[in-house]
Amino acid sequence: MSVEAREKRQPWILLSPALAAVTLLLLVPLLFIVVYSFWLRSAVGPDTQGFHPDNWQRALTDPFYRYILLNTLKIAAITTFFCALLGYPAAYFITRSQGNKLILLLLLMLPFWISYIIRTMSWINILGSSGALNTLLISTGITDSPIQMLYNEATVILGLVHFLLPFMVLNIYVSLDGIDTNLEDAATSLGATRWQAFTQVTLPLSLPGLAAGGLLCFVLGAGTYITPLILGGPRDAMFANLVLEAIITQLNWPMGSALSLLLLIVLGAVVAVYNRYLGMSQLTKGLG
Repeated sequence: MSVEAREKRQPWILLSPALAAVTLLLLVPLLFIVVYSFWLRSAVGPDTQGFHPDNWQRALTDPFYRYILLNTLKIAAITTFFCALLGYPAAYFITRSQGNKLILLLLLMLPFWISYIIRTMSWINILGSSGALNTLLISTGITDSPIQMLYNEATVILGLVHFLLPFMVLNIYVSLDGIDTNLEDAATSLGATRWQAFTQVTLPLSLPGLAAGGLLCFVLGAGTYITPLILGGPRDAMFANLVLEAIITQLNWPMGSALSLLLLIVLGAVVAVYNRYLGMSQLTKGLG
């Protein structure tokens, strides 16, 4: 074999373990889900194999699924908005900190050391009828009886913001950290106020990081089922909860497969639009 041929094969040889892992752990299971989505659940015995579009037809035409999907996208969008609103000042503060930046980044990473489920359930001890907040309100005489704070859409959004805020902060921080601080000083030396220098120089340059954090928060928020399951009520189910219900409770794997693929297609379209206009490079920087 010639040297040129070996050089051409070398990148593929180096990539082969990663390609094999992606194929076996991602593409093959996804192919099984696609096949399952066209089967039919049988009341007795194994599922009916074949090519049956009934599950897809029901998922696309049933108003119930359409309502839950739109509600899921709405909750994810609201969560992303609050993550951006709270995350940008925090990321800006960390970026401009002198000497203790590493400590602040460590504190930002601490929530990842605790299970997501435990962090979500901690809100029950804070907002529950006998939780810390109600105990404080009753002991101070503000209210005579516990206030119902849990199991609604607001607590679902609160739990999602709690979960996703570090992702937003990290992406914005990476973007802000790459901006030369001398640009703001140059703007102020030309007569701009600090606010004008921020809104006209720093903010536009940091928008790719903000968009990357927004995409990450939106996709993760729309695909979660733990938070609405723990903090939400019957009316606050998200689309992933329907997948869980179909597969675990009803044992309807074909319908659950169709629903999961529908959610994957919708979120994939969001990622494709983001990649078309902004690219994925900023997102990989934030994740790195």
